[in-house]
Amino acid sequence: MSNKITTTTPPVEKYNNKEQGWHRNTELCVNLKTLLQQDRRAKSGKNYVGTLRRDVVCEDFNFEERFIFVEAVERKYRRNPYVFRGRYFSITRKDSGTLRLNFRPLNIKEGFSIDGFVTGVANELLWALEGLVGKE
Repeated sequence: MSNKITTTTPPVEKYNNKEQGWHRNTELCVNLKTLLQQDRRAKSGKNYVGTLRRDVVCEDFNFEERFIFVEAVERKYRRNPYVFRGRYFSITRKDSGTLRLNFRPLNIKEGFSIDGFVTGVANELLWALEGLVGKE
């Protein structure tokens, strides 16, 4: 008996091994209810990210197996978006609206000049804040 799945488009070989955590199942005669954010109905060939839940309804002689798929809400924003990316540091805006300076790793090697570094940081800070903070 072969351990490969027979489909029209064979899956990648690494997904075919049970040792890697993939278990093959085919559910027959089920109802699938979808709750989608973007599309009215699931489109053919499109991947959806979300949660699939299995519900079993058993009432006397009526046995119905049901699956419900709820599409995950996509985040439309980054948590702390960059407002400036420079050579020495970057500036991010927090949810409260405050600005935060994040210095890049300091690479001290032969020929490193403290005066050059400080001058570069000062100039970059001046350029960044001119564009972000209004002149009074």
